[in-house]
Amino acid sequence: MFHTLNPGVYTAVLHSATNRNGIGLVELYDIWQSAPANAVNISTRGLVQTGNNVMIGGFIVGGSKSRMVMARAIGPSLQTANVSNPLADPKLELHNGSGTIVARNDNWRTTQEQQIRKTDLAPQNDKESAILTTLAPGPYTAVVSGANGGTGVALVEVYQLQ
Repeated sequence: MFHTLNPGVYTAVLHSATNRNGIGLVELYDIWQSAPANAVNISTRGLVQTGNNVMIGGFIVGGSKSRMVMARAIGPSLQTANVSNPLADPKLELHNGSGTIVARNDNWRTTQEQQIRKTDLAPQNDKESAILTTLAPGPYTAVVSGANGGTGVALVEVYQLQ
């Protein structure tokens, strides 16, 4: 699809034409180089399973300078939004374009609590995960899995803070 979007909040919904579960990919590109957009948040909600069926959210830090980002893996607090089967204890890893883990977190308050609270983006539940870091330009993936092999619905989010 090709759409011109005004600034605002948008949702893309991906589903199977045959009502089967599977893996899908939704991508968003700014094709107008003369007036680049500046996405400040991207998020995906989906089912986190085990093995190769974890949730993976890809994003690119564009431009020529490093950016501070906050990545979050939300599970238990989805219950307040009436989401069925939320992931009880999400774990989060950030991988660079080579697949190397550049940061990881399980239970956001165990590391970086003070810095994360200052962003006003602290997760609502202590078992949710968050990483605040500065990333060089390039491709990254945020990988969400369940602690102790847990499964359920989670939300992976990436915010650009600077």
